[in-house]
Amino acid sequence: MTERFFRKLIRYPNQIGSIHLIAAFFALFALWRRRRAQIAVVIVVLVWCFGTGWFAKPLMNLAQYGYVQTTTEPVFAPDTTIVLLGGGTDKTDDGLVPKADSMARIASTATLYKQCRASGAHCRVILSGGDPQRHGEAEADNYAPYVIAQGVDPADLIRENKSYNTYQNAQNVSGIIGHAHDNGLIVVTSAYHMRRALAAFGVFGYSPQPYVSDERSNRITLLPRFRTFENSELAVHELVGIARFHVWRWLRLY
Repeated sequence: MTERFFRKLIRYPNQIGSIHLIAAFFALFALWRRRRAQIAVVIVVLVWCFGTGWFAKPLMNLAQYGYVQTTTEPVFAPDTTIVLLGGGTDKTDDGLVPKADSMARIASTATLYKQCRASGAHCRVILSGGDPQRHGEAEADNYAPYVIAQGVDPADLIRENKSYNTYQNAQNVSGIIGHAHDNGLIVVTSAYHMRRALAAFGVFGYSPQPYVSDERSNRITLLPRFRTFENSELAVHELVGIARFHVWRWLRLY
């Protein structure tokens, strides 16, 4: 029963972030009546710090450490596989669309593919991402038309649309490429996600070339900004995800 519980957590990981931490303090405020004044002060300070960049800036810098402005010219092997890791989708009036970070990954993947083809190598693209948000369509399937529209030949495109997290991205991609990774593997994702992505692929014996599609910058302001709250949430979630990955590895669940 315990193992089944952990397996369920691995497949559907908790979305822990700054908003959830603040929500926990609100719960304490409702339950711990004798300390409401102190808790209220803490809530105000937390909201202000998360929204003005005092937390977002160092947290995001830590999440992106080692992968900010470090993307170099890729080396294309005779047989090269470019893996685009899913970054979510958004529901809009026009339907389901890739998130902004995902659009950056799509553009970078298309650029790499064109450069790879120009080098004379045999190139293929794997879109890796299921539907962890339960929006009704896998990320890989949602991204495919955008990648094709930017120049990727459908014949060179593979959709891996079953993964729910970064570990499963690497696991499912490994099932597709097998030992072909020795001929060249490039992983495309955002700077804040790259450390966890490479660690996941390392579990399966891969040492892919990292290609950073985008990075997030933060500035400290006097008044809270929605973008800064978003960055705080994203950074905390990513750092918790890295810690969780190493705990699962220690527990031999990965």
